[in-house]
Amino acid sequence: MAFAHPTPDQLIDAAPMSDLLRELARRGVTRIYRKGTVLIEEGDRGDSLIVILKGRLRAFSRHPTNEREITYGVYGPGEYVGEMGLDGGLRAASVETVEACTCARIDRPTLEAFIAEHPAFAFELLAKVIRRARAATLGLQQIALNDVYGRLKLLLDSLADLQPDGSRVVREKLTHREISQRLGCGREMISRLLKDLERGGIVELQGGCLRLLKTLPARW
Repeated sequence: MAFAHPTPDQLIDAAPMSDLLRELARRGVTRIYRKGTVLIEEGDRGDSLIVILKGRLRAFSRHPTNEREITYGVYGPGEYVGEMGLDGGLRAASVETVEACTCARIDRPTLEAFIAEHPAFAFELLAKVIRRARAATLGLQQIALNDVYGRLKLLLDSLADLQPDGSRVVREKLTHREISQRLGCGREMISRLLKDLERGGIVELQGGCLRLLKTLPARW
């Protein structure tokens, strides 16, 4: 039995976004991208906004020589990326699909016309830029003021959902490599820390998800 794929309008209606962003997304060009597709390349000239309708995107930077990466954020349906390059400057980060994605790409002329019709969206856009700037500042503080374990603890605590039995579960299935990219450290360090926490009965891997059995200690 064949199943019909959702139309762009159905995806736009289903995504959790403001009415203004929903209207803007309808004016964009909707495309489906395979996992691992680079939508924005760091250093390119910025000229568009990308609204996520389905799937997840990752914003990251990669060192030009040793290939190490740091992940700035992972974004899902109802969010958008590319706003930091709308001043016409060079892109500060690359963006790729974490999984198969459907996105609406809005070019600069379309966005400018939309803001002229709906000035309130300029404030929504500005608020998003401010939130991203604050998140970047917090990320730098964590890297500067915490060791790797401290950054790992902050990440797991922020992602874990409380369960009826008192444990907490990180439902986002993250590989050790993905965690290291978010924390700006080597994968081997993350593997070693998680293995130590598992031996200590503090965490366990269950169904592909990380379960926190006890409160993560302040230091390790």
